[in-house]
Amino acid sequence: MTSIILYCRPGFEKECGAEIQEKAAWNEIYGYLTLTKNEGLVYFNLHNEEDGQKLIEKVPLKRLIFARDWFLTLTDKIDLPDYNRVEAITEALGQEWQYSDLRMEMTDTNDGKALSKFCRKLSVPLRQALRKNKVLTEKGDNEGAILHALFLSGSEVILGYSLSHNSSAYVMGIPHLRFPNQSPSRSTLKLDEAFLYFIPKDEWETRLTSGLKAVDLGAAPGGWTYQLVRRGMMVQAIDNGPMAESLMETGQVKHYMVDGFKFVPAKQNVYWLVCDMIEKPQRVAWLMSQWLLKGYCKEAIFNLKLPMKGRYQEVTKNLDTLKEAFAQANVKYEMYAKHLYYDREEVTVHARLLSPVPQF
Repeated sequence: MTSIILYCRPGFEKECGAEIQEKAAWNEIYGYLTLTKNEGLVYFNLHNEEDGQKLIEKVPLKRLIFARDWFLTLTDKIDLPDYNRVEAITEALGQEWQYSDLRMEMTDTNDGKALSKFCRKLSVPLRQALRKNKVLTEKGDNEGAILHALFLSGSEVILGYSLSHNSSAYVMGIPHLRFPNQSPSRSTLKLDEAFLYFIPKDEWETRLTSGLKAVDLGAAPGGWTYQLVRRGMMVQAIDNGPMAESLMETGQVKHYMVDGFKFVPAKQNVYWLVCDMIEKPQRVAWLMSQWLLKGYCKEAIFNLKLPMKGRYQEVTKNLDTLKEAFAQANVKYEMYAKHLYYDREEVTVHARLLSPVPQF
C-alpha cells in the first residue's frame, strides 16, 4: 500500500495525523492513519495510490504545523538479511528512477537513536552502489527527488522519496544546533531555529542584520534576547524578572520592568518583535495582531503554548484570531506556524504584513 510517512515530535502523532487528513481532504485525497504513540511517525495510508504524488506536490510542507518532514513510500517494509544489505536495498529500488540525495533515517526515539551508528556505516557503501547503478546522481545535484531510507531496525527498512523543493532542508526535519555557552537559557535554541526556518538565508542581510531595533516580550533571563544581540540588534527587553548581566554589559539591551501586555514602544522604529511569554495563547495571538496592525513592528516571531488536549484545534483557533484581525484590517500578510524541533508544548509562529494598513 502507498503511504505518506510523516515525522513529528514523539507524543504529537494524533495532531500530525489529524492535520494531514484535513489538508488531504481539502484536495479530495483520502486515506486512513496508522500511528503508535511516542514513536514520532505517522503513516497516512492512501486509498488511491496515485494520490501520493499529487499530495506531496500540492500541499506545501511549510503549511503543515506538526510535520517536520515527510516522504511517499516506494516499498512496504523490507526485511534485510544479516549480510548483503546494500544489495537487498539496491535490488528493491531497481533502476527506473534517479534521486539527487539519499537520507538515512530512523525514529526520533531512544531505539531509533541507537541505529544512528549503524546508518552512518551503511550509508557509504549504499551511496557508492546507488551511484554505480545511476540511481543516485553525482554530488552537487540539488534538484529532483530525495531518496529516504527509514530504518525501523537493523533488519527492517522502508524506502520512499520526497521532492527537494517541498521537503525539509534537514534529515528528518531536525537541525542539530549547538547551545551557545554565553546564552542564559536553553530557550535560545527555539529562536535560533525559528530564524533558520522562517527567514530565507539570502534575505538575512536585510531582515536579520546588525542595527535593527527589536523588542523581546517576556525576555528574562534573556535566551531570546541573546539571539537578537548576537546578530547585532538593539533590543528592548520587557520583563518584570531580571536579565542576565552578560547581556546588559553588551550595551545593546535596555531592560524595562513592565508587563508585556502593557508595553508600547516610544517610537515606531522596531523591526522585530519576539515573544515567548507563558500566557494564554489566545491573548498572545491578539497582542501580536495589534503590534503588527498598529505598526509597532515589521515582523514578529512568537510562541503559542499548547494545552494538554485538543492541541491541533487550539492552535488552529489561535491562528484564526490573527487571520480574522488581518482580514478586518484589509491587509495582505504572510504567516506560518511550525512545531519546531526545539519546541516542546508550544508552536512557533512567524507573521508580517505585506501591505500597509488602510487609512480611513
